Amino acid sequence: MSQPLRNKVALVAGATRGAGRGIATELGAAGATVYVTGRSTRARRSEYDRPETIEDTADLVTEAGGHGIAVPTDHLDPAQVRTLVDRIADEQGRLDVLVNDVWGGEKLFAWDSPVWEHDLDKGLRLLRLAVETHAITSHHALPLLLRRPGGLVVEMTDGTADYNSVNYRNSFFYDLAKASVLRMAFALGHELGPRGATAVALTPGWLRSEMMLDGFGVREDNWRDALERVPHFAISETPRYVGRAVAALAADPDVARWNGESLSSGQLAQVYGFTDLDGSRPDAWRYLVEVQDAGKPADTTGYR
Repeated sequence: MSQPLRNKVALVAGATRGAGRGIATELGAAGATVYVTGRSTRARRSEYDRPETIEDTADLVTEAGGHGIAVPTDHLDPAQVRTLVDRIADEQGRLDVLVNDVWGGEKLFAWDSPVWEHDLDKGLRLLRLAVETHAITSHHALPLLLRRPGGLVVEMTDGTADYNSVNYRNSFFYDLAKASVLRMAFALGHELGPRGATAVALTPGWLRSEMMLDGFGVREDNWRDALERVPHFAISETPRYVGRAVAALAADPDVARWNGESLSSGQLAQVYGFTDLDGSRPDAWRYLVEVQDAGKPADTTGYR
């Protein structure tokens, strides 16, 4: 089927940009109705103060072949999330896929800054945005998702459980946030599995998000210009790659085999056969261990 998710309903919480936008777009390409949420709208920007908006994401979903619906939502506000879920229930009567992708912490952590030197307010704000939002959203959305068997919850994080268990991730607060989301998927797997639904943790590889491209001073059409300064960036991937991973999971009638597990875009590409937009299959987390962290020269041969 060209659109295996037609008649399915998804909520991508945190879909303004980056992985959330890529996931929403690919769910749309698979035919789904996708509610996209975030705090940056055409009328008002979040503290990120960036041009991407949830309305733009909804348009991309519709252009891809689905039905995109933008709903401004602060996922730290339980009342707003409850109103969002009530709206989905009223309009659709179902929820088949929940993607918890709220992050918002990009400007809140200091690299390699120990906890006693890190700005405490920023660190605690990061934890609220990256962890509390997921719990609030799951609390309100899961009763609707459980109305029908076969629902899927995807907890988006950075790093696999294996990688994060032995590697310090940037700062105390960043490390804690990403580990917490991994554990959320594990816990949800235990709670949802017996009730006919599936929960997984999913990480992209080195993501060519809008903010990452801006940080390297490149665009998607010339991203390789950054390789002279950052050679290992050669393993990077577009947000649509992890989007295709979510779409493949959502269309898999045997998705329960992954319940409670930590997955990556590169890993799932080998299983489901999808590619990134350029036709490659970057396997970033294997590359990080075997090439980058091993101190070898950048060479993606055999990894994409």
